[in-house]
Amino acid sequence: MKNRILFILCVAVLAGVSQVNAQRKVVGVSSVKITPSIEASAKADNSLLSLQRVAEAIDGQLIDSLNGTRKFEIIARSDLDALLEEGGLTGAGLQVGGSDYLIVPSIDDFQDLIEKATFSGIGATAEKRKIRLGMVARIYDSAEGTLIESSSFQLDNKFAEKLLNNSTRTGSFSDELLRQIAEEMGSKISSRVVDVIYPAKVIMVAGPQVTINRGDGTNISSGQVWSIYTAGEEMIDPDTGESLGSAEVNIGKIQIERVTPKFSTGKIVEDYGIEKGSIARPAGQ
Repeated sequence: MKNRILFILCVAVLAGVSQVNAQRKVVGVSSVKITPSIEASAKADNSLLSLQRVAEAIDGQLIDSLNGTRKFEIIARSDLDALLEEGGLTGAGLQVGGSDYLIVPSIDDFQDLIEKATFSGIGATAEKRKIRLGMVARIYDSAEGTLIESSSFQLDNKFAEKLLNNSTRTGSFSDELLRQIAEEMGSKISSRVVDVIYPAKVIMVAGPQVTINRGDGTNISSGQVWSIYTAGEEMIDPDTGESLGSAEVNIGKIQIERVTPKFSTGKIVEDYGIEKGSIARPAGQ
């Protein structure tokens, strides 16, 4: 009887430890900010409405994309902005409702141009909308109030353009183009957040097949090649004494074959000692 009770207690303790280890990080996401100079420029060329619509749409798409990674608990923006304002008034710093990290996205580049072509031979005109959108996303450690990452993102006409026949500029995006831009930018930012806070890792190696903990919603797709690294010696900045992380040694590559909601699998294309726990990144990063 005593052994049985001891066994039950052990199971309960292990279950509690598992729940603690599996607890997701809490991320607060600020509303998308627009830098004053970009807002003034958009107002001058009558594209302010488009800029505001993009900012509002990215707000929602970024939250949706972060939630889709299944990595975080997320604080709603409306609550977050109020907490940030209160923290500024009281001098309480960046600690936000128990969040581990704070994401502050801002638009620092925006252009919406229409190029018009007239085909006199057939009596028709065509318009090509060319978009350029630049953003910066800053990631703060909420407890320490320190910046741990600042990344820039750019979308241009290679992604965001639309041919409009027999049309004139209205000063606003079509709904479809707006959705595409917001969705793509939200995905780019959320993927970077995940990579900074939770670098992708190998969770299983079975013969020629490798599984990593990246799934739908994290910019991974079938056919991509990912490089695999192992952590080497810790690097220390000789000027500040600050740890710069560990040196990384490439130990192989895999090609993604299957993407599921929670993980992806790929076949090994180069292997110099790939093992469970190794870091994975898209080739070229």
